[in-house]
Amino acid sequence: MKVIKAGEGSVYDAPNHFNMWGIRKFGPPDGAKAVNVSISEFMPNGGATLTASDKERIYCVIRGCISVAEENGVEHVLDADDMIYIPPGEKRAVSVNGNVAARVLVIVANC
Repeated sequence: MKVIKAGEGSVYDAPNHFNMWGIRKFGPPDGAKAVNVSISEFMPNGGATLTASDKERIYCVIRGCISVAEENGVEHVLDADDMIYIPPGEKRAVSVNGNVAARVLVIVANC
């Protein structure tokens, strides 16, 4: 077993994201092998541009409110405790709603 405390993890800059920082909690080479688990901290007016990933992912909003927009314009508004599954290859954009920073748990499959 491996415990990661709240103040632990590796800070990183995620490509195509702005006004945010990520904190990797679990993932290769230490800890989990099949998934990456991180916390994304989005400041007000933060987000991510419309891009796709070759890996499936799940977002779980811990604090704040975000919108996840699909390429076709459909927008999903997520509040605290809401989740969204994004399959591989599907483009999405993220934006923070309001003046409260958003904290999002991000789980990415490495399979």
